[in-house]
Amino acid sequence: MKKVPRRAVNLALNYLSNDPMKKLPRLFTLAEALDRGHQRTQDIRRIRGFLLDESNNWHIFAKKLAEEIEPHCLRKLMECFFVNSMLDGIPRAHEVEEKYDCNVPWVILMDPTSACNLSCIGCWAAQYGHKYNLSYETLDSICRQGKELGVHFYIFSGGEPLVRKKDIIRLCQDHQDCYFFAFTNGTLVDDEFCREMQEVGNFSLAFSIEGDEEATDFRRGQGTYKKVIEGMERMQAHGLVFGYSACYHRYNTHNVISDEFVDDMIARGCRYAWYFTYIPIGKQAQTDFLVTPEQRAHMFKRINEIRATKPIFGMDFWNDGEYAKGCIAGGRRYLHINAAGDVEPCAFIHYSNVNIHETSLLEALQSPIFKAYRKRQPFNKNPLQPCPLLDNPERLVEMVKESGAKSTDMEAPEDVEELCAKTRAAACHWAPMADHLMAEVYAARAAAKQPAQQEQRA
Repeated sequence: MKKVPRRAVNLALNYLSNDPMKKLPRLFTLAEALDRGHQRTQDIRRIRGFLLDESNNWHIFAKKLAEEIEPHCLRKLMECFFVNSMLDGIPRAHEVEEKYDCNVPWVILMDPTSACNLSCIGCWAAQYGHKYNLSYETLDSICRQGKELGVHFYIFSGGEPLVRKKDIIRLCQDHQDCYFFAFTNGTLVDDEFCREMQEVGNFSLAFSIEGDEEATDFRRGQGTYKKVIEGMERMQAHGLVFGYSACYHRYNTHNVISDEFVDDMIARGCRYAWYFTYIPIGKQAQTDFLVTPEQRAHMFKRINEIRATKPIFGMDFWNDGEYAKGCIAGGRRYLHINAAGDVEPCAFIHYSNVNIHETSLLEALQSPIFKAYRKRQPFNKNPLQPCPLLDNPERLVEMVKESGAKSTDMEAPEDVEELCAKTRAAACHWAPMADHLMAEVYAARAAAKQPAQQEQRA
């Protein structure tokens, strides 16, 4: 697939820079004309349908972006994320995959530091202290190597990544062709930092929040909720792109997905919602926080309702397995590099054969644990059971033992059998519920097709 011509991209971005909503009809007409093989005609018409329908939530979403986001930041979002990362990056990654017979990710998640100013229940990072950091030179090298493979999207986690916010802003400046994103507890967001984000344009934040004030402070500490809201208010005032990230567990699931909470986040300027379920990582993990099958099923239904009815882009890292065609880890769509440099298949799978200080990114993708992932993906025929730890723990045991990967837990190395013992019961309980949900999905789709087929015959 040919790279998108830069001149054409710049012309399109310049065209859309002023009053983009009014120009959408003409843009879609042009897109159809350029689709000479009619490979994307249906997709173009479907997207045009909901973006031009003023009552549709996606029209409202796009309109709010155009009206409320600072123009430079909006342009960088389109240029770096949609063009460089998706249109240019994905085809390049596929070329490298074919050449080297290994997974190549769409996004790289890396931890600039293990340091954090909070100590949240169930977060393994809090155990690591301030011991580990990736130098600026290492972060820069990862980005440069990644771009050679087609990777133009980078996410920061930790620890609290904004402990290193000066280096992160510098990275954004030095890699203006990439898009950057950070999960943050929100307590270090001030006006100076917002001005720096606005200047670089290619950086977005997801504020970690657990629902309302009581639920957030319960897990993250007294007063944290108010600091998160203050951070959101600053971001909104500066016209920046941001969203929220929520870990749902046994004690907050209905709170964090309720209409009241989601609508409040939208009103505060959030553009996306990223949901994660609680995973019992680390020796001190509390397994009672694991969600019940009924709670996970509720999340599956609610995230689809939110996408269909509210002007916010919602994602569920586990329950969106059907869209991702299974597990996205092991370099298939992403990988994780911790603050010590260990290259891991997933932020929740702390096992590795290699360290980025001693090997190249491409060599890491060819390491035994990543090869083991590639050989087995997807791990389950039911896309609602994508995860090798939470849903298919026997697969994770196989891969770690086969590859000889070592535990990368920085404080208390954990045997894979010991880790998987914590999730086996949850996997067994979820399996019949997952089968039931997918049967409902397939039945609904079959029913929806019948009227369309009857209309075509008529």
